[in-house]
Amino acid sequence: MPNKDNLGKEPEKRRFIQEKIIKPKATGPQVLRRFLLLGFGAVLFGFLAAVTFAVSEPLAKKYLASGETEESSSISIPKDEPETTAVPSTEETSPPETTTAVETEPLEDVVRSEVEKYEFSAEELTAMFASLNQVIQQTDKGIVAVHSVKTQVDWFNNPVETSGQYAGAVIAATRGEYLILAPSEAVQDADALEVILPGGAQVPGILKGFDQVAGMAVISVDAGLLDENTVKQLAVLTLGNSYTVKQGDVIFACGSPAGVVHSSSIGGISYVANNVQVIDGNSRLFYTDTEGVAALGTFVFNAKGQLIGWMTDDYQTNNTSIRVVRALSNYKGVLEKLSNGIPAPYLGIMGKEVPAERQAEGLPAGIYVNRAITDSPAYNAGIQNGDIITRIGETSFATMKEFQNCLDKLAAGDVVAVEVQRYGREAYASIEYEVIIGSR
Repeated sequence: MPNKDNLGKEPEKRRFIQEKIIKPKATGPQVLRRFLLLGFGAVLFGFLAAVTFAVSEPLAKKYLASGETEESSSISIPKDEPETTAVPSTEETSPPETTTAVETEPLEDVVRSEVEKYEFSAEELTAMFASLNQVIQQTDKGIVAVHSVKTQVDWFNNPVETSGQYAGAVIAATRGEYLILAPSEAVQDADALEVILPGGAQVPGILKGFDQVAGMAVISVDAGLLDENTVKQLAVLTLGNSYTVKQGDVIFACGSPAGVVHSSSIGGISYVANNVQVIDGNSRLFYTDTEGVAALGTFVFNAKGQLIGWMTDDYQTNNTSIRVVRALSNYKGVLEKLSNGIPAPYLGIMGKEVPAERQAEGLPAGIYVNRAITDSPAYNAGIQNGDIITRIGETSFATMKEFQNCLDKLAAGDVVAVEVQRYGREAYASIEYEVIIGSR
């Protein structure tokens, strides 16, 4: 009960005792010990952080940056366009009376004429070839040996291992791999591929792309297997523009022109054949007196060391002293797909564009089929010799270049409508076929 004396009054608030605890002042040894413990903790934390970063960095690169790596590894090969002769405007044309023979004669012909008249000394010829030899030696750094291993059985069912060695050309490199162009014989039925790089390093190769039609293949080598010294000795070759090659040009061959890898030979372009019919397109062919063995891999370069083609036996002439070179520029679309592991599309026709004068006579514009390759997608669909292909899918075309561009945009396995014009009793009639695009 409340106290009577305090009745009617507010009870007095009581204050509790408040104390402030003060830590004793640290002594000198205690301060020193705390400082040492703090320093040790900082060092230990830094060490653990460094170890954690070192362990986690490879995993982070592998999993977190995988999308960036795949994007950067894509190979892009710019296409070349045939050279065209520019026609000067009338304003820049000199009046006929002031034009001399020397001014109208092409500079290249003037230089060639003067060079033919000049008598070179032995020292000058040696100096000229010494310069070319330096280019050849540098180019040879982009040549590798492809060792193909095949396992077979003998008469008694015992396994027998056979092998062959071919030349390959390093045509591209990414952060993850080096890509090598080689003849198809190097990978045909091979159970294993070994690539011997300049300097002697030997690493496994993996088939990236195969083109049975042109007889070429692309092989991949893991860049992570190459040490720093090997990378320094290896060169990536420059892909040249074979449209600029002319009759009389000096060229050289590297690879296996003498039948062994890392051999070379020098020669010239004897003849240039334009618009030669090949399967699903046309190509330039070069005829040369340069020595070479096509089946073992012989690659042809201009005087600057740029790759312009490779030797082939597909179009060999009766003259055994002349070799045939398949030009590179017409093949770059297919090569880009093979380099990215994408099968190149295959229709399977050999043809030519209908010229304007024949169109004036009533022939439809398009690609005249000289031959539908047996068992090709075009052949199996029903396309015949003598048909004129005018459209694939939604794309119409009148020239071989347009036809090739249209085919390059397709993929193996695509089902497309192919329209052809076929001659009947009195006129051409339109027929549409459903074609399943194959792979080369």
